[in-house]
Amino acid sequence: MIGSFSVGFLRIGWIDVIDVLLVTVLFYQLYKLLTGSVALKVFLGFMSIYLLYLVVKAAGMELLTNILGQFMSVGVLAGIILFQQEIRRFLLTIGKATAFDRVRVFPWRRDQAAERMSITPFVEAAKSLAGKNTGALIAFTMTSELKFYAESGDLIDAAVSKRLLMSIFNKTSPLHDGAVIIANNRIKAARCILPVSENPDVPASLGLRHRAAIGLTEVTDSVVLVVSEETGQISLVRAGEVFRNLSSSDLRAKLNDMLFDVAAKTPASAASAETEVAA
Repeated sequence: MIGSFSVGFLRIGWIDVIDVLLVTVLFYQLYKLLTGSVALKVFLGFMSIYLLYLVVKAAGMELLTNILGQFMSVGVLAGIILFQQEIRRFLLTIGKATAFDRVRVFPWRRDQAAERMSITPFVEAAKSLAGKNTGALIAFTMTSELKFYAESGDLIDAAVSKRLLMSIFNKTSPLHDGAVIIANNRIKAARCILPVSENPDVPASLGLRHRAAIGLTEVTDSVVLVVSEETGQISLVRAGEVFRNLSSSDLRAKLNDMLFDVAAKTPASAASAETEVAA
């Protein structure tokens, strides 16, 4: 056989090697997706029953084979119902990893976006909100436009300004609950509902805003700015990683780095920026 080799008495082709590698990657991704959750125990239970089914079938135990076979026949449907949240996260992760990055293909588009968008209103608004212990949640779109999450709130489509951001997150405003989504350098929507992270490794000290920010960045490539209502601390979240207790200069530097992929002129101070990995 062309393109094959022998290992002992086995004849293995390169297609077999690729097949095994792909299955290994698939099971590893499933393990990462399910680890730390109740769903992992349910999945292991399904796999145990399936292995038992194969054993009793090979042993010729017809009665038990028929019973387990009936169970396995509805196992796929039951799995879809039980694991719908995990399946959704898995598909979102695949879509995030394989998304067509228009900005990388056309690098000048990122430069134009950097020229058009000023991060000063966000830095100044975050500083003012933090000083008043007013909570805020601002999500910046990257390759994903976050249409699904924007439609969960109130569409605004307004120019970005410090005054408007302060008004939205004012505690008496009907829009202050939920997140603001920034797309194409404009405030696309407010009062948006974001997915809350179910990662058990997220520190208990982080509140619902931080968990929502982590949850969104786990399934998209967005960047999220968080102002804590309890502590007044400013944080940035990307890919499930939380950068806490940022000063105004740290916030500006990291926003420049995360949104525009340019090296910040002023490095973030390690003493004022605490990094926590929540993924």
